[in-house]
Amino acid sequence: MIKPEIPLNEEYRLKALESFHILNTLEEEEYDAITHIAADICNTPMALVSLVDSNRQWFKSHYGIDATETPRDLAFCAHAINAPEDLFVVEDASQDDRFHDNPLVTGGPGVQFYVGAPLTTKEGHSIGTLCVIDTKARNNFTDRQKASLKALANQVMAQLELRRQNILQKKINNELSVKNAQLKHFTYRLAHDLKTPLLDISALVGFIKEDYPHLLKNSEIAEWLDTIDNRVGYMDTSFNGIMNYTNIMNDEIELQGFHIETEINEIVKKSGGTTTIDLKLENCDHEIVQSLKSFVQIFFELIMNSVKFSDRSVTEIQIVFSEVNDGYNFTYQDNGPGIPEKYWDKVFVMFETLSFENTMDTGIGLATIKAIVEKLGGTIELGHRPDKRPGVYFYLSLPK
Repeated sequence: MIKPEIPLNEEYRLKALESFHILNTLEEEEYDAITHIAADICNTPMALVSLVDSNRQWFKSHYGIDATETPRDLAFCAHAINAPEDLFVVEDASQDDRFHDNPLVTGGPGVQFYVGAPLTTKEGHSIGTLCVIDTKARNNFTDRQKASLKALANQVMAQLELRRQNILQKKINNELSVKNAQLKHFTYRLAHDLKTPLLDISALVGFIKEDYPHLLKNSEIAEWLDTIDNRVGYMDTSFNGIMNYTNIMNDEIELQGFHIETEINEIVKKSGGTTTIDLKLENCDHEIVQSLKSFVQIFFELIMNSVKFSDRSVTEIQIVFSEVNDGYNFTYQDNGPGIPEKYWDKVFVMFETLSFENTMDTGIGLATIKAIVEKLGGTIELGHRPDKRPGVYFYLSLPK
C-alpha cells in the first residue's frame, strides 16, 4: 500500500476546510440527496461526500455504507485531492500497487472500483471529494457519468459556499447588533445629558424675560434672548430626531396586513393640530401587507413636513396608490412652496437644511424617511407635480 502524498498547499487547504465549519456536523438532506443521485447515475452501491482532515477522512454524507470516517492514510480520497481539477479513477483496486493491500480493499467495505471528483474551492484548495464506490472492478465508467459526477461535485461545493456565506453573514449581523446597541445607548445618553442643560437654558431665558422686563426695553437683549431660545429649540428638535432615527434603524421589521386609507386618516388626525389639511386619497381603499410601523412613520414625516413648511391657509395633500406585481407604489404631493430641483439630492442627507430660520427644520425628517424606505428594500424619489404647480411630489415604492 502506498500512502497518499500531502498536498503542497496543505496548510491553506486545512484552513479552507475549517472555514466551512462542516466537520462533525449532523447529516443534512441536501448532501444525502446528492450522494443518492450520484450512486444512481453511476450505478454504484456506495457514494460519499468525503472531507479530508489532517489525519482522517470524514463523511458528511455516506450512502450505502455505515462508516462515518476512516484514517487518512487509507483514504482513496486523500489521493484524489492531489489533483484538484481531475477525476481520480481506480478501475480495479486489487491490481493497483497503491491499494491492493489496503484494508478498505481486502476487508470491509471491499472497495474495488472508485471514482472521486475533488471538492475544490474558488481559491483552488481541494478539501475532499464526492466519490462513488463499487465492490466489483469496472472499466465501463462513461463520459456522461464522469460529467455528471463533476456536476454533482460542483453542487456540493455550492452548498458548502452557501453555508460559509450564511455563517459569515450571521457573524456580521451579530457584530452589527452589538454595535447598534452600543450606538443606541450612546445616543440616548448623549441626548439625555445634553437635553437637561438645554431645558435649564430655556427656563433661564424665560425667567429673564418675565422677571427683568425693564432691562430689555430699548436694547438688543430681547433679540439675543430670542436667538438663544431659537437655537435651544433647534437643538432639542435635533436630539429628538436623532433618537427617533436611531430607534428606527434598530427596530425589527414586522409585517402585517392593514388598510391604507384608514391608517392615513389616523395619521392626519395626529399630525394636523390646528392646521387645516385638505386630504385627497385616490385608490387607497385597499389592504396591503407591509410594516405598519414603518408605513406610519413614513407618512407621518411627509405630512408633518407639508404642515411645517406650508405657506397656505389650507394644506392640500394628495396621496395616490397603485399596485404592481412585486410591490406597492405611492405618489405624495402637496401645495406648499416645494423644493427647488437643485436641492433634491441634498434634502435626503442627514442634517442638510434649506433654511436655518425654522427651528423645526433639522434636516433629519427626510433622511429618516429615506432610511426607513431603504431598510424595507424600497425607493423614494422627488419629482415635479404633474400639473406643474408649486409643491412637493414624492414617488415612493415599497416591495411586497
